[in-house]
This record gives sequence, structure tokens and C-alpha cells, in this order.
Amino acid sequence: MPIAIIPARGGSKRIPKKNLRSFCGQPMLAYAIKAAQASGCFEHIVVSTDDAEIAETARQLGAEVPFMRNPSLADDHTGTTAVTVDAIKQLESLGFNSDTYCCIYATTPLLQAVDLVAAFQKLQNKQADYVFSAASYGFPIQRALKLIDGGFAVPFQPENIIKRSQDLEPAYQDAGQFYWGTRDAWLTGKGVFNGSGIAHILPRYRVVDIDTEEDWQMAELLYQALQQHDNK
Repeated sequence: MPIAIIPARGGSKRIPKKNLRSFCGQPMLAYAIKAAQASGCFEHIVVSTDDAEIAETARQLGAEVPFMRNPSLADDHTGTTAVTVDAIKQLESLGFNSDTYCCIYATTPLLQAVDLVAAFQKLQNKQADYVFSAASYGFPIQRALKLIDGGFAVPFQPENIIKRSQDLEPAYQDAGQFYWGTRDAWLTGKGVFNGSGIAHILPRYRVVDIDTEEDWQMAELLYQALQQHDNK
């Protein structure tokens, strides 16, 4: 069966202790773990962390922490792929083996188990190397503006500024929730975004990147609204 890997380092600077901070009454880390548990997809749900407090919280929530991440892989410049590859190698050295791994971000309170299941099915059915969460941009990126000296606005692509939205090709963003991938794809360094990955599209109202206090507040409002909707 697949193995879930949840990277959760201790040194968040913009939002201190982001992975442990209470989000609508639960540690932020709880949402990724509970979604993985609810999906039923995984034999093991593993948290990769350098932080003892995160490790203890992860275990209390039902995840496994069979190794501690090297601090050299917990700085501001280490990417998701490097952390995932390290986790796979660490797990295999401990006897945890799988053909499929899913990296799930720790700060994903809007993640739903049904999307983990559907994305896994796509990975199997389409024989892709990766399946990742994505969402459409709410406005055509071809009509984006930039500010020059004095705050004056000019278009990035002047040739598209007067075109109708429906005449422009839709664009999508990485939703930053999860990345399903085969073991071989992770370990051989195949990139997710070089044509090897299939996008699993999420509605925009279930996607938020939590990097600032404003992001956090928006995410809580979205989560509460979705909870109220689901409870009706």
C-alpha cells in the first residue's frame, strides 16, 4: 500500500510554530493527518520533522515518526522534493517499502480525503509519474498588470490586455496540498511540472496558501464557512 509523507519542520519564521498553532481548535498538523487517515489509502502515515514537539504531537494524532529529519534538510531553502526523497530513503532503511508515496503538506486544513482518493485513482489509471492538486486562476494571467516607477500600471502582455477572458487559454496553479508519485519518479528526480504530472483540479474556494497572518485568517474563514455548509 502507499505511504504518506507529511513534511513538518519546526522553524517557520513568518508564522512561528505554524504546524502546531491552533487552527479552529486543533493543531494545524491535525488536518493533514486526519485527511490521510480518512482516505484509507495509506499503510503508513509518516511525519518528517526535525522538531521534538511536532514529533510528539504527530504521534498523539496517530501518525508515525520513525526517524527525525536532519536539520540540514529543515532550513528555508530546502525544497519539498529533497525532503520527500530523504524520507523515502530513511523509511526504506527501516524496512518501510512501497511503490507509491504521497507527499502531503502539513498546512492543508481544507484538504479533503475524497481528493486524495480520486488523485490516487488517476495515478493508477493514467499511469502517470505524479498527480498533484491544482486550481484555476480566478483571472486571466495574460492580462496581469505590473507597477512601474510612480505606481503606474502597465500590462505584462500588452497584446492580450484588450482580449476577452473567454478567448484566453485558462491557467492553473499548484494548489500545494499533495503530490502523489511513484517511488521511481521521486528517487530518479523526475519533476512534477515537466509533463510527468497530472493535475487534480480543486475548486478555488478550497485552496489557500498559508504564509502570512492574513492567509491564516482567510483560511479559518473558509474552513468555518465550509463546515457550516456541510452541516446543513
